[in-house]
Amino acid sequence: MIRFECDYLEGAPVQVLEAIAKANLEQHPGYGFDPHSDHAKDLIRQACRSPQAGVYFLVGGTQANLIVLAAGLKPYQGVIAPQTSHIFNHETGAIEATGHKILSVETKDGKLTAQQVKEVCRSYWNETHKLFFVQPGMVYVSQTTEVGTMYSKAELAAIYDVCKEYHMKLFVDGARLGYALEAPGSDMTLADLPQLCSVFTIGGTKQGALFGEAVVVMDDELSREFPYHIKQRGGLMAKGWLLGVQYEALFTDDLYLKLAKHAADLAVKVHDGLKSAGFDFYFDHMTNQQLPVLTQAQFEALSREYSFDLFAALPDGRIAARICTSWATKQEDVEKLLSDLKKLK
Repeated sequence: MIRFECDYLEGAPVQVLEAIAKANLEQHPGYGFDPHSDHAKDLIRQACRSPQAGVYFLVGGTQANLIVLAAGLKPYQGVIAPQTSHIFNHETGAIEATGHKILSVETKDGKLTAQQVKEVCRSYWNETHKLFFVQPGMVYVSQTTEVGTMYSKAELAAIYDVCKEYHMKLFVDGARLGYALEAPGSDMTLADLPQLCSVFTIGGTKQGALFGEAVVVMDDELSREFPYHIKQRGGLMAKGWLLGVQYEALFTDDLYLKLAKHAADLAVKVHDGLKSAGFDFYFDHMTNQQLPVLTQAQFEALSREYSFDLFAALPDGRIAARICTSWATKQEDVEKLLSDLKKLK
C-alpha cells in the first residue's frame, strides 16, 4: 500500500534523527530551558528577522491552537474563523472547551476576506444589546487553508488592518506554513509573517519533525503571559529539549524550507499530471494537498493499492480525494500513481 492521505505519515529526516541521537545522552535542564531550545529560538528569530519575537515550543497543532486562543481571548470573547477551518471541524470542540465560541464564517475557497471580518465586527459593535453576545476578539486563519488554498501577502495584510481597527489579534495557523511558502505563486517569505499578524505557528509535525509546533508571538502582552498559559494547559514538556533540538536541526542550513520545497515540487507534478489526464479538481491550486475529483469506481480501483483521504462526497456521486505530498514523498511513488490514474480515464 502506497499512502498519500496526509503529510505526517513518516517519522523525521535523518538530520533530525541524528541531532536527537547526538543529544540523547547529554544532560539537559527541563521544560525547554536548555541550550538547544535557546539556539533553536534564536535561529527562528533570525529566519523571521524578528529579534524580539517570543518563541515557544509545543507538541502538536491542536494543543498550540487552543493555548494560543485561550491566551489571546478575554473570557467573554470568541474567535472569527472560516467554517472549513481546522479549529471548527477537526479538534473535537477543543476551542469551545476553553470557554470560547468560534464565530464561523462561510467562505468560497476556505479563505476569510477582510470584508467578511469587518462585517462580523460591524454587526457586533452596531448591536444595541451587544452585552448579550460573544464579542469578536481574535481572527484565526491557516496558511495553507484546510482545502489547500493560500493567502497572499496583501490578503493577510488587509485582514490584519481590520483586526487592528477593531482591537483584535490575528492568529495564523502555520501547520503547513513551509509548504505554502514554497508553493508556486506564493509571494510571502517567513520574514513577512511578523508584519502580517499578532501570532503564528511554524509547523513541525507535518514538515519534518517527529512532533512539535513552534509558536511565534509578536504581541508583547501575549508573549509575556504565554508561558503561564502553556503550563496551565498542560503544554510544558518536561523533556523540552526534544522539541528544541528538532527545530535546531530544521532551521540549520535551511533544512526546513528545503524539505518543504521537495513536497511543493512533487505537488506540482501531481497537479499537472492530474490536469493533463483530464481530472477535475474540488479546489484547483498548486499546494501540497491536491483534491482531484474521482468517480466511485476510480476511487475504489485506486484504493486497492493506494491510500487516500476521502475529502468530500459530491452531490453527483463523485468523490473528492485528498492526495498529499510531504517532505518524505518519493518521486517514484508519484510517477506510479499518475501512471495508474491515467489508465482509469
